[in-house]
Amino acid sequence: MSRCGVLVLILVVGLLLFLGVHTFTNARGARATLVGKLGEGPYKGIYSAVSLVGIVLIWIGFGRYRAEGWIDVWYPPVWTRHLALTLVWVAFVCLAAAYLPGRIKRRLKHPMLAGVKIWALSHLLANGDLGSMLLFGTILAWAVVARIGVKRRRDEVLEHGGPAMEPAGWRNDVLAVAIGTVAWFVFARWLHPILIGVPVWPGA
Repeated sequence: MSRCGVLVLILVVGLLLFLGVHTFTNARGARATLVGKLGEGPYKGIYSAVSLVGIVLIWIGFGRYRAEGWIDVWYPPVWTRHLALTLVWVAFVCLAAAYLPGRIKRRLKHPMLAGVKIWALSHLLANGDLGSMLLFGTILAWAVVARIGVKRRRDEVLEHGGPAMEPAGWRNDVLAVAIGTVAWFVFARWLHPILIGVPVWPGA
């Protein structure tokens, strides 16, 4: 297997581990059975450990792939980068709304998953390489499947939908937009180049 193939494999294994445990959470019967056998504490410990290993493998696989084995599949036009930046702002607002129950949360029902879908879609639009397609495409597919699973269940999935609280009116919506906007600006302007190694702010 080529060096690039190994890096892509590491990325895929990381995705399988990280998204696999999150998907297992939606299988309520199987989850309840496993919790009954292991106990709540050990189950959460294993869940966290597998998730962490998945994140590390994704970080290593995708990071090394970008540095050593980049494979272009198509070349997105420049305007998709500006669209992606705007969509990521919407995603940040959705993430904030998940923890600030208001009209945004009531309308979206599960703003955390909505934010993940928008974030993944925005990166798919702006990146035409194989690794990005695997990473963001898989996460987008998982979020879609997770949302469908939530619709089919009567109980609320607090891990992905935010705290189950009554809407608190426009105040929380304004806070969600404000907090999401500030977090988006800080991340896009300064943290993205530092953590990801790619400047995304216009003129940066």
